[in-house]
Amino acid sequence: MFALKHLARSQLIRGLAKAKITTQTTRLMCKALPTATANAAAVEGRTNVQNDSAKALESYGLHGLGQPTNASHPHLIRPNELVPGVTLAEFQQRRAQLMQSIQAYARSFGDVFNGRAGKTHMLLVSGATKKYMSGKIPYVFRQSSDFYYLTGCLEPDAVLMLTIDESSNVESTLFLRPKDSHAEMWDGPRTGPDLAVRHFGVNEAYAVDEFEKNLAKRSISLRPHIWFDIMSSELTNVNEEVMKLCQTDRAQILPSHTFLQGMRLLKSPAEMQLMRRTCDIASQSFNEVMADTRPGQSEHHLFAAIDYKCRMRNASFLAYPPVVAAGKNATVIHYVNNTQLMQPKELVLMDAGCEYGGYTSDITRTWPVSGEFTDPQRTLYDMMAQLQKESIALVMQTGGETLDQLFETTCYKLGKYLQEIGLIAKDVTDYKELTRQGYKFCPHHVSHYLGMDVHDTPNVPRTTRLASGMVFTVEPGIYISEARKDVPAEFRGIGIRIEDDLLINEQGQVEVLTAVCAKERRTLENLFKDKRAEN
Repeated sequence: MFALKHLARSQLIRGLAKAKITTQTTRLMCKALPTATANAAAVEGRTNVQNDSAKALESYGLHGLGQPTNASHPHLIRPNELVPGVTLAEFQQRRAQLMQSIQAYARSFGDVFNGRAGKTHMLLVSGATKKYMSGKIPYVFRQSSDFYYLTGCLEPDAVLMLTIDESSNVESTLFLRPKDSHAEMWDGPRTGPDLAVRHFGVNEAYAVDEFEKNLAKRSISLRPHIWFDIMSSELTNVNEEVMKLCQTDRAQILPSHTFLQGMRLLKSPAEMQLMRRTCDIASQSFNEVMADTRPGQSEHHLFAAIDYKCRMRNASFLAYPPVVAAGKNATVIHYVNNTQLMQPKELVLMDAGCEYGGYTSDITRTWPVSGEFTDPQRTLYDMMAQLQKESIALVMQTGGETLDQLFETTCYKLGKYLQEIGLIAKDVTDYKELTRQGYKFCPHHVSHYLGMDVHDTPNVPRTTRLASGMVFTVEPGIYISEARKDVPAEFRGIGIRIEDDLLINEQGQVEVLTAVCAKERRTLENLFKDKRAEN
């Protein structure tokens, strides 16, 4: 069984306490978290479900469920895992942790929200629905991150209902598509409600069209406060039923994202391993793509190459549309056309990452198309490489205790470095003015949280103190458009960004998860020399 103390106490209590998240809700969450192990025995009692279900599911065949298992995909999923890298027990603990945290938070307010009193709670989380390019042609399905985090279920159109009563007993109910032989002939197997209880470790499971009936039944018996992020739910019928219930019951929907994102912000040991894996896949793939770059290739060629190489290492797909920007295109921060041919003596900037086991990487590297930097390129690149190295060293130190502090300090340092190479006047000495001047050349934040989503936990403020379990990027850049007349001509049309992914591990040490991805100028130049020597 997943060690409850690691997730509930070491990760969440210690981590959130150190983080000192500024909102009242998350401060109170920290106080609530010690109660989250109250139902540990109940959770532990259900952890044998996976072993029992394995036998029960054997008769259903290797492909009788709606997603990969250890039986069908032993190269991806270990015997004790529900999905790659994560056990059934961890998903059960997450659900218990979430509901007990909400209940403890509510008690701190006297169990009254918007004038309505109650000591019981219901939380609803919708899964994603399929999306279509046109007609019956679907996009690749990606599950809702919150739903996946709590269930490990990869099927579309599903709903999770969690309840907690006055005695802190947590119950989980999963609603998903029923078995349908005709639909499964076209789209593949579904798990169905009968197998879902054992496979996903929930208390009950029903067909999704029984959601309305069960919602009404539970609401009558529990009279709960209802927590539901309706704005992020893609299931229209679920949204309508919840709204109808709240109007009838004179209840108000309460947002759950603060609690969920507070948990997702601090990675468990299993999640840390998944982050290491996805970052390693992207790093190794980047190295190969950089070494194979040649003048005359298109930006799209590099797009295809990074996609191919990540998938060959078992990534599911790229984490986002990559930026592959050669020459002056690199001065457009979100350039994603990726259609231009790369010319000799140009730099190419690539911002790409992959998804593995539901967790994403995010890397940016800038390198010379021909394998050697020109003098102006070398000047700017060495400056940015040094700046990024110093920014990483600042993490959890004075000037880098939060992501916002790191951004401000990095902009100031960039301003100082630009003075040294003559791009900012030497007589500028004021801290705020130097920071402002640096921001003109790097007009984006230099860090964001990373995890199941590329811009993970967006409601967690970047003023949050960094703590063990957090993963984030460090990505200073410089963008000098051809139109800038206040910069010497040799520097115009150059864009450079260097981005790495960092983890603060259980020991409080900073790990650069993308350290094997080449970024030192001489290392980059040697990549080309070594590759060409092979040929």
